[in-house]
Amino acid sequence: MDRKKLIQYLLLNALVSATVTGGMLFWYDRNYRATIQPAVIQATPISNSSPPTNAELQTDIPIKISSVVGAGTLESEIVVVKFEGTGELNLSAWQLKDDNGNTFTFPQLTLYQNGAVQIHTIAGTDSVIDLYWGIGEAVWSSGENASLYDSQGNLRAVYKVP
Repeated sequence: MDRKKLIQYLLLNALVSATVTGGMLFWYDRNYRATIQPAVIQATPISNSSPPTNAELQTDIPIKISSVVGAGTLESEIVVVKFEGTGELNLSAWQLKDDNGNTFTFPQLTLYQNGAVQIHTIAGTDSVIDLYWGIGEAVWSSGENASLYDSQGNLRAVYKVP
């Protein structure tokens, strides 16, 4: 094999490798990535109730919905809720709602400084970092809002699903 063909072969190999690696990283990021820390948990099923209207966002508690991953695909839908404050935050009876009134009520759950929890739409076994909603169909769709309410019904975080 001459030198010119060898260089072309190596360049093609590098291009194919980079494309495959980039594709796999994109797929992983879109479907499964979430950097989180442990939480203390027990899960609860959904209810269908309308979200409060004209709720004003309160920002005195540093909590956010950091991402909604896999919107529209039941097996990969995940909402990541992160506490960015110090100390701990009890999320018992807090609610995660979509624009259609689907509601997930948090069980007894404590997040610690920089802690987060993933809420999966599908059914599953809860762990210290994963809660399972147990719905048989996708909840989230592009363009709608994911809203987080505290136990008194105050709006604490909103995330527009990409």
